[in-house]
Amino acid sequence: MRILIADDHSLFRDSLRSLLEAQGYEVVGEARNGREAVELAKRLRPEIVLMDLSMPEMDGLAATRVISAEGLEVKVVVLTASDDDAHLFEAIKSGAQGYLLKDLEAAQFFTLLEGVERGEPALTPSLARRLLAEFAHPAKAVPAQQNPDALTDREREVLELLVRGVTSNRKLAAKLGVSENTVKFHLRNILDKLHLNNRAQVVSYALRHHMVELPEDGA
Repeated sequence: MRILIADDHSLFRDSLRSLLEAQGYEVVGEARNGREAVELAKRLRPEIVLMDLSMPEMDGLAATRVISAEGLEVKVVVLTASDDDAHLFEAIKSGAQGYLLKDLEAAQFFTLLEGVERGEPALTPSLARRLLAEFAHPAKAVPAQQNPDALTDREREVLELLVRGVTSNRKLAAKLGVSENTVKFHLRNILDKLHLNNRAQVVSYALRHHMVELPEDGA
């Protein structure tokens, strides 16, 4: 099975690579952040991405959403130190095939990894129970209030380009070095988080709330 490791700690990547290769898995690449994870997933086409959550440039949740939005035939399994329920629920909603904690015993880790090959979710019994309990409840109403602080760094980059007049998906994609599908994904997230309906409203909102500083004349 071809595996991509995405984690910003080189010592952990080295250790995990050695562990996987000792069990006969092929590690096709290593990413130091979420952006690299997306790029390598598209270029190397691994079967599984072992995705950390807390990474620079683009975190693991955002990278998982992008990989899912791109329609890649790649299964993302979150491998993290975070035991936070919110991270667990959001990872699965974002398209992750599993959620594993880094303190997992090696034998159980490989048993769950083998299950992923067969299309099974990679979840320990305790995490599976928490997940089922959460999704068994009716969805809570979300207050309709705008939350600019919820935007990721990448989404703020998109916002700044919009304010500066770069509004087409093609031009945004060229500026950011990503695909147009990825641009659409980021735009949809911005609209959802700010509870707005179109790009014009986004630009107006950003200017009113001083989220982006316009360049001085001639800049």
